[in-house]
Parts: sequence; structure tokens; C-alpha cells
Amino acid sequence: MTTTLRPDGAEEAAANDGRTRRWHIMVNGHPVGGLRTTVWPGEGFCPGEISELEVTEGRRRGRGTVAALAAEEVLRSWGCTRVDITVPADAEAGLRLAHALGYTERMRNMIKPLDELPQLPAGLTDRRIGPEQYPAWEQAAVAGYRQDLIDSGLGAAEATAKSEHDHQRALPDGPDTPDTALRQLLDADGNVLGCLWVALRLNSLPDGRPLAWVMLVEVAPEQRGHGHGRTLMRLAERECLAAGVHDLGLNVFSDNGVAVALYESLGYRVTLRRLSKSLL
Repeated sequence: MTTTLRPDGAEEAAANDGRTRRWHIMVNGHPVGGLRTTVWPGEGFCPGEISELEVTEGRRRGRGTVAALAAEEVLRSWGCTRVDITVPADAEAGLRLAHALGYTERMRNMIKPLDELPQLPAGLTDRRIGPEQYPAWEQAAVAGYRQDLIDSGLGAAEATAKSEHDHQRALPDGPDTPDTALRQLLDADGNVLGCLWVALRLNSLPDGRPLAWVMLVEVAPEQRGHGHGRTLMRLAERECLAAGVHDLGLNVFSDNGVAVALYESLGYRVTLRRLSKSLL
């Protein structure tokens, strides 16, 4: 039997000058499932994604494997140098497939529903990152993100381009970007203990409720080990609730065991796993 992909409708534009297309998975001309390929071109890098992969007929016959390999070829033809697969937290078969194809888990998406308004510990305050503080904060944030990308397996040039591109896209108006919370955590003497960046309405949940997203939470190096990461997350939750948003999500690199443990202890639960593979 021959497994191929057939377009399921026209190619569409994706966010940030990307392109996306839905495909039927075909066996001898008969549809048995589907998937989507998406690519986001950028300066010096070209990441792609395979998503919505589902075999609806004849599972456990290798059809998902062949379809994923065919999708990789589509993304290569679109100029992709790296491909991600997103796997729902409860999709054990999808996770096994990704591992078998050579994908490595890089990140996890975690989400928490918010209800109770948290308070900061006594003696700690916070302030907005305004025009005065923003240039130094941005420089450090871009550099830190770049290093995280390199540590997760991206090349130096790709990481540099992606970190700069992503920050410019996410904060086009700097500290005045709408629906954005940029905060610093301070001790009683005004020393900066850490910083926080939350996109307050990054996306929506399936039922239409707004979903906020932690873009960055960073404790100052000399202040680590004192529970300030937990306080910054409480501050993020407070910012969300103040904006009328009751669900907060985040990405965490899978090999950052300390951060994963912190988020789990705060009630965040894995919703998606993101695995990656080089196409070079």
C-alpha cells in the first residue's frame, strides 16, 4: 500500500509572514487521516511545524510515520531547517512516534486556571519596566533568550536571528505594547530581585476565554535560591487577574528541572510537549 499526502484546500497565510497548509493522508487514493504543515520564514532561520496529525483509519500500520516523513519533505521544500512537532500531554502514541522519528523534547506548555488573587511577601514591591529601564532590560532579555535557544540545540546564528526577531515581533511598541505586563520585583531597599514579562491576551482557549502567557520570568543571578521565582509567578498571576484574565500559560525547557518542579508545585499542568528535529 502507498501512503501519500494530498492537499486539503489551498495554502493559507500564517502569522508573521508564514505559510500553512492542511493535508489529507492518503492510502491508495483513500483518505485515512490528516495533518498540517506550517513554516515561519525569518532572517537566518526557517522553523517549521507539523501539527494536527491524526490517523482515523488503519492505525498501527505505520501510516502516521510515513505521513510525518512526507510532511518533513514538504517543509524541506519550503526551506525549513528545523521542524517541531507538538504532542498533546495525553497522546502517548504520538509521543512514541515522535521519538521513533528522531525528535527530541525541547519544551513543554503548561497552563493554570487562576482564581485567588495572590499577595506579595512582606517587604517586597514591584514596579513597571518603563522607558527608563526598558533598554537595559531588553538587551538582557534578548541575550538570555538567545542563550536558552543555543542550550536547547539551535545554532548560534539561528538563535541570534530568532531571539531578535521574536522580541521585535512581541514588543513592537516596547514598554508601551498593549496587553503587556513588564514588571520588576524589588526588595525594601529598592534592589531589583528579578523581572517579569507577561502577554496578557496572547491567545484564546477553545471555549473563547483569553489566555495570558509568561514570556519571561528571571531572577537576578545574585538573588537566586531565595524563593523569588515563586514570588514572580505569583506576581504574574496577579497581573492577569487584574486584567480580567483567568488562565495563565507558559513554556518551559524540558531539561530545566528546577523550573518544571516550581511550576508543578504552583499548580501548572502540562498541556503540550514540543519536540524538535533538524532538517539539515
